[in-house]
Amino acid sequence: MADFEVAAPTSADAFARLAIELHDAPGVEETIDAVVQFALQALNCTYAGVTLATRGAQPEVAAVTDPIVADVYGPQIAADNGPLIAALRDGNTILIRDTTQDQRWPEWATKVAGLGIRSVLDVPLTTGDAGRATVGVLGLYSAEPDAFGEDDDAIAHILARHASVAVASARHEETMAQAVDARKLVGQAMGILMERFDVDDDRAFAILKRYSQDTNTKLRDVAQQLIDTRKLPH
Repeated sequence: MADFEVAAPTSADAFARLAIELHDAPGVEETIDAVVQFALQALNCTYAGVTLATRGAQPEVAAVTDPIVADVYGPQIAADNGPLIAALRDGNTILIRDTTQDQRWPEWATKVAGLGIRSVLDVPLTTGDAGRATVGVLGLYSAEPDAFGEDDDAIAHILARHASVAVASARHEETMAQAVDARKLVGQAMGILMERFDVDDDRAFAILKRYSQDTNTKLRDVAQQLIDTRKLPH
């Protein structure tokens, strides 16, 4: 890390500015866009992208600096195999110095080399939640073989740490905002039921909950339908 600081003495200011940008970003999408754009400026990469983990579903491609990165991600996500999947699943950094030589994922590497990408650096975005949770992966790609040296690795990990905290924070804020919105919708729907059927709030909530369970529909969606149509689901 000392070598990195000597080689790039102004990087502290750059990362400070990045931290402010990430903090001020209004949502996850804007946060991720700031990360990949900074990666292009600070690292020896041709392309960059971020993939985020999702609960019980395939990884989500959150941002790419070029459509070619989506072509790198696509086969891995479809096959549930590749350096991206390994980094996401195990929380370990994956470095491919030359896609024409690496034998760990030969079929995928051949496709990627055909796209003109020779070097790959996949860095997990990890947080301290639940021990050490991986929330996503920062993918860096270069048209040159052996493009990523120690300095690039150090910068990428610092960037990943900034990104991890920012993504976790943005997701938490979005979740809280959705919860508040859901409570408002349910409260509004309860008011409609209380006025229409002359019931108290406990009974109104019980009606919404029963329709939610009987139709296997989220409570907030039942409430939204009642507000929009003035009718409960069939």
